[in-house]
Amino acid sequence: MTFPVESYRLANGLRVTLSEDHTAPIVAVNLWYHVGSGNEREGRTGFAHLFEHMLFQGSAHVGVNQHFELVQRAGGTLNGSTWLDRTNYFETVPSHHLNLALWLEADRMGHLIPAMTQEKLDTQRDVVKNERRWTVDNRPYGTWWERLPALVFPPSHPFHHSLIGSFKDLDAATLDDISEFFRTFYTPDNAVLTLAGDFDASRARTAISEYFGPIPAGPGRPALPETGLPSVFGGWQRQVVQDEVPLPRILLAFRITPFGSPEWYPASVCASVLGLRRGCRLYRGLVRNRPIASETNAFTYDLSAGSDLLVVDVTARPGVDSETLEREVANEIDALVRDGVGPDEVDRALAQIETDYIVAMQGAQERADRLSLFATYFGDPARINGEPGRYRAVDAAAVTTFARGRLTPDNRATLLYVPRDTK
Repeated sequence: MTFPVESYRLANGLRVTLSEDHTAPIVAVNLWYHVGSGNEREGRTGFAHLFEHMLFQGSAHVGVNQHFELVQRAGGTLNGSTWLDRTNYFETVPSHHLNLALWLEADRMGHLIPAMTQEKLDTQRDVVKNERRWTVDNRPYGTWWERLPALVFPPSHPFHHSLIGSFKDLDAATLDDISEFFRTFYTPDNAVLTLAGDFDASRARTAISEYFGPIPAGPGRPALPETGLPSVFGGWQRQVVQDEVPLPRILLAFRITPFGSPEWYPASVCASVLGLRRGCRLYRGLVRNRPIASETNAFTYDLSAGSDLLVVDVTARPGVDSETLEREVANEIDALVRDGVGPDEVDRALAQIETDYIVAMQGAQERADRLSLFATYFGDPARINGEPGRYRAVDAAAVTTFARGRLTPDNRATLLYVPRDTK
């Protein structure tokens, strides 16, 4: 399966990617800014995520919450998300409303600051605080989102601190801080605009030029602080958290090469061998064959700068203590390192990865997001068409070599949740 991909830049540096597909009368508009929590300075954590909220509070020609109202009234859907090294905004609309989505994104890229007010900042700061309470502080295991990066990345690393930020830093944010962050990172030369779905490319180029072309380029994106790290942790890192949780849960992290590097694909396949659905090793070994776990999973963070992470995530079955859980999970990893993986396991993982990829790419928004990802991280949105081939090149020997080099005890970091001792 090959997708059409056209890519070009406007004079102000905005990278545009077009993928025309007339299968369904909808079009996805996807805008990535190459900024995330890793770009925040000390004392101002949570800015990238706060900014995601601020961008839905109106711009010079759009009222508060009107972005949502206009898109939804047109029959579309929209949202945004923040990660360690990017922030994205996206709409999927009926094809004849493409210009509306483009105009809305351009208006807030070019004309957000005049619409900023202290009231909006105060409101969204409270919204983010409540989000932190619901998703981190008061949710069982919710703190893993910030505890795990703090454990595996040193304090000087840009990915060490919390993505959602602290109450103290959120309280310290000022309108001047917001304006500076916007002028620095929310510029056309630090963004990728992708269209995927039912549109006419010639008309789309004209509209994009009209709406985005007049927005001036920014001062240049400041480089991230140093992200390079040794290939392994150098010893088994471990943190035990007593919390209000019903069952022990372990998150076991391994340092791997950056997302998209040649060595990353065997790591991704290994994660699937370990934790993708019910045929994986962890489920077979710890749920089906032995009554140890109630849930198992394994995934990569997909970080393209410095190094990535492979994480094994296992929740105990009722009655299983934390020591047993930790020991049995380690035994599963040790067995994979010792015995390697077989061709059948890799073939199964590859088939599932490719199936998931093909299904996801059928959706205009998923395809647009992936195109924006490859354009942002690698400057090559057409890389989307080579992904299945990169996975197919992985064999059992490559996965075994990866496991024996990266899943060893000198490259493990354990975050272990245990129910709070109430005695």
